[in-house]
Amino acid sequence: MPEAAERGPIAAVKSGDTISIDVKKRRLDIEVPAAEIKKRLAKWKAPKPRYKSGVFHKYAITVSDASVGAIT
Repeated sequence: MPEAAERGPIAAVKSGDTISIDVKKRRLDIEVPAAEIKKRLAKWKAPKPRYKSGVFHKYAITVSDASVGAIT
């Protein structure tokens, strides 16, 4: 399941936030204080699913992230 759907830090990113990328360290960081991220995540609500049946529904409920092979 995508990180944002599991209320991961990426769910707290807003338009205009500065994001730093360090390729050598393999890091992607949002330049927002931890307290602000916590506040944003407390207000965050998962969006309603777009698909309730069919292949896209199956994909949405079974896909995993790249760290475990991104399989369905």
